[in-house]
Amino acid sequence: MITNKKIVVTGATSGIGLAVTKILAQGSGNKILAVGRKTEKIDGMFDSSVVIPFRADVSTKEGVDSVFEAAIEKLGGIDIFYANAGFPYFEKMDYVDWDRIKAIFDTNVFSPIYSYQKMVQYLDGREGRVAITCSAMGEMALPGYALYTATKFALRGWQEAMRLEIPRNVGLTVIYPVGTATNFFAVGTGKGDKGLKKPFPIQKVDACARKIVEGLEKEKDEISPLWLWSVSRILFKFLPIGKKLYWLNEKRKFEAFLKTQGKKNH
Repeated sequence: MITNKKIVVTGATSGIGLAVTKILAQGSGNKILAVGRKTEKIDGMFDSSVVIPFRADVSTKEGVDSVFEAAIEKLGGIDIFYANAGFPYFEKMDYVDWDRIKAIFDTNVFSPIYSYQKMVQYLDGREGRVAITCSAMGEMALPGYALYTATKFALRGWQEAMRLEIPRNVGLTVIYPVGTATNFFAVGTGKGDKGLKKPFPIQKVDACARKIVEGLEKEKDEISPLWLWSVSRILFKFLPIGKKLYWLNEKRKFEAFLKTQGKKNH
């Protein structure tokens, strides 16, 4: 169990972020800044001396800056910064929209990388850790998630290069969850997930959060919360036909979704 740490969690009002915050709040001496765009979701949920809700839009430089200022003021410092905020699009990319592309990169890529820079600056030689939620889709793409996958591949490439120059006092943990039983898919469609055939596998969010916290406690560089994905990743590398068959099945699910939207996948 992680104890006596000052921790920032972004995207803390739902999904993986909320589940991780609940576990961290049980650790003796921990103080947590729980960051989200709509913190009323967690108002009154925690002991206010342990978890402090803070409203911010971390898709902007100003939002991230405000999080660091609040953490220093309200927590007295930062030991672990968990950049978890992010969102998907599940769609057929058959449109032209610069702002839509920028929006997902602002949150999923620019924000965690800028947060890392801010944390290194804040630590100024002291020891600390940055954790970032990437995705299994940062290692293997899925149909319907072209832009989301692009953001996660960007993060994976960044962290690989960053490890070649990272300061010795800074730990970097990157997390690769599969789909979880949260509102992730409803957000992705923008219309809810009723009747949506979700990609396999799906992990329970509490199980995912436990593995993340265990990995952070052990100061791991990478965390894959679901063992099945760790095995599949190796299997697909040596048996490419397995990946092709998996993709074929997921493509069929995507085409079924498009039909419900009155679209075709040409």
